[in-house]
Amino acid sequence: MKIALLGDFDSNNIAHQAIEKAIDLNSPQHFDIQWIHTNDIDVDKLSEFSGVWCVPKSPYANMDNVLAAIRYVRENDIPFLGTCAGYQHAALEYVKHALGFELAGNAEVDHETAMPVIAPLICRLNNESNTIQLDKCASITVIYKKTQIIEEFNCGFGVNSDYLHLFTGSELSFTSEDQHGDPKSLEIKSHSFFIGTAFQPERSALKHLPHPLIQAFLSVCAKI
Repeated sequence: MKIALLGDFDSNNIAHQAIEKAIDLNSPQHFDIQWIHTNDIDVDKLSEFSGVWCVPKSPYANMDNVLAAIRYVRENDIPFLGTCAGYQHAALEYVKHALGFELAGNAEVDHETAMPVIAPLICRLNNESNTIQLDKCASITVIYKKTQIIEEFNCGFGVNSDYLHLFTGSELSFTSEDQHGDPKSLEIKSHSFFIGTAFQPERSALKHLPHPLIQAFLSVCAKI
């Protein structure tokens, strides 16, 4: 069984240091782990993987390749987890390709975008823990078995609340919010596993703590 980690590996990045540890810690099964630099993504080879994890650290070297990869796993029901930047780009991919808003953009790479679905946060979160309220009916709430969680963040950009109405009635739903009402996770329930989080659950592995969301993702991957 293989897990693809989509992102531009940086040994100094805390989340990147944690991810392989998190995979080993949260599953009794062994997974072969393959980092794929965003310049090297070949969507036709993603079917070889039991799951795809789109990892933090943006801007990506090749955002278009990331969006193409997310589209492929979404349309082909490959288990997907997106954390931090992976979550942001899952939202951007969906609004561009599933909802048809081709002008949707990422203000981190295009400051002049007319439709900043990914936009700067009012206050950057630098290695901070925040309280998140989960929607009662969401899959992520079933996974956590509670409606309020505390998770770690390291981000300066997020999904722009001004565009959440575009997703109303679609298969993609936003499933949690912070104290300011900003969205912090998303999911597609009809998919085998498609969850994105603004926070970085992988960081728990650096404290040698298992994490229910990563356990759930790997459990689905093990069945593919």
